[in-house]
This record gives sequence, C-alpha cells and structure tokens, in this order.
Amino acid sequence: MSKPVSVRSGQLEFLKVNTGRLEWRDAYQWLLGLSWPQFAAFVAAVYIVLNLIFAALFMLGGDSIAGMKPGSFLESFFFSVQTLATVGYGHMYPQTLYGHIVTTVEIMSGVFLLAVMTGLIFVRFSRPIARILFSKSAVIAPLNGQPTLMVRIGNVRRHSMVETEFRITFHRDEPLVEGGDFRFFYNLKLQFDRLSVFPAALTLRHVIDEQSPLYGATPETLESGRAMLVVSVVGIDPVILAAVQTQQDYLWRDIQFGHRFAEIYTQSGDGQLTVDYGRLHDTEPVPL
Repeated sequence: MSKPVSVRSGQLEFLKVNTGRLEWRDAYQWLLGLSWPQFAAFVAAVYIVLNLIFAALFMLGGDSIAGMKPGSFLESFFFSVQTLATVGYGHMYPQTLYGHIVTTVEIMSGVFLLAVMTGLIFVRFSRPIARILFSKSAVIAPLNGQPTLMVRIGNVRRHSMVETEFRITFHRDEPLVEGGDFRFFYNLKLQFDRLSVFPAALTLRHVIDEQSPLYGATPETLESGRAMLVVSVVGIDPVILAAVQTQQDYLWRDIQFGHRFAEIYTQSGDGQLTVDYGRLHDTEPVPL
C-alpha cells in the first residue's frame, strides 16, 4: 500500500490513499512546491550529506590524499568540500589511484548537483506569481436594491494585469431524492467576469435573484450545507508575458450577512485615485 498523500486546497486538506507509487519525476514538483526556507534547508542537507559520504570514502583510502593528517575526518571533510566545488587549493591532492577515482566521481557529482540546483533556482525565480490580495471575508448586502454577494480583490503588483478573468464557484451539500446528501457545484454569474486592464482593486459582485443558488440562503442554511466559495483570478502579467493564476476560498463562517465593504478610493484634484489597501478588508454594517 502506498503512503497517504496530503494535498491542501485553501482551508481544506485532502488525504489521498491508494494513489499508487510515486514516480521519480514527482520529486521535481515536490522541490518546486517547497518554500524558500525549506528549499534552502534541503540544498544544505544534500550538500552536507554528500560531503560526509565522500569524506568517509577518503578515510577508507588510507594515505590516498597527500597532505592530509592520517585519521583526520575533519580534514577529509574539508578536502571533500574543495573537491566538490572544484576549488583545488593545492595543499591536499590525490596521490593514489583510489584517491583519483574517488575525486573524479565527486567532481562529476558536483557538476551534476550544480546543474540541477541552478536549474531549480532559475525556475523558482522565473516562475510567475499573481500577487492578488483577497478580502478576508465575503459579504452579502443590498446593492442597488438587490441582495448581492461581494468579494473584494486587489492587485498588489506595481503594474496592471491584463486580460484578467474572474470566477466564483459555490458548492454545498444538498439532499437527494434517493436519500443522503450530495456535493453540488455552481458557477455564480458575476456582473462582470473579465477586464482588459486590472490596475488596482475592485469588488466582484453576484446578484442573488431567484435563479441564484444563494437565493434564500441564511447563515444557518450555509452552515448546515457546509457551504464554500472559491474565488479564482486568472490574468496575464504584461512584464513577463505569462499567465498567472491564484485563488481564495471562503467557508460559510467567512460570509458576513448585512455587511458591505468600506470605501477605499479617494479622488484628488489632479485626477488621481488613491487606493488604501490597508482598508481592503474593512466592512461596515448595513440594514438588510
């Protein structure tokens, strides 16, 4: 039986069992998924372990390395560090066939390790990331006389995103005629779902009418149905000309009834619009 695999999607965690054996190429995806501190710790661990292995091999060779104190594992370790980095200070050098073979293998390992780590670091730095700030909660309040679901998002980049698409998916448990509950998914109709240019911040809006799956919803019904919203943003970064995507989920407890978002735009006399990102999450109560 294969080891269970944990996959996190927003606030939910899925534990996959019986998925079969992992392929060696999955290590590439795993390495790219690590945070920078985790990746740095992994590289340091591989580097130290590799040098420890070759240091032990040099120790087994006896006097295979000239200039090394007999039985000194510390000098053997630092000679391995010099060899792996192809530094070659000249104080210590292989003097037997065994020493030359081990140093040759270590130099080849160092070249391979350097190539792999350089490629991974380049991919991690060049990978496009959508810096989108989502409001901490979704709100439901009257807007233009109609109950409306609203989620606020902000573009944190120093430049606009282009050809941006927005989507809100709503899912909850609903009873079946045959008995039991089933998870249903709905794509909510937005007042706008695409913008040619997304420079700053905006509010996504879904009108709750008779055709909306949220029609008649209350905090109690959302809780009983384990309701969830998933907000997705896909756009193009015009600097690197690459598609970027990010998403945020909201559980039933993250949806505030009878609240609306506080105003974050102020207009100055010279035509500039000031956007206060510090108030992007702020809400204020309104009469239902």
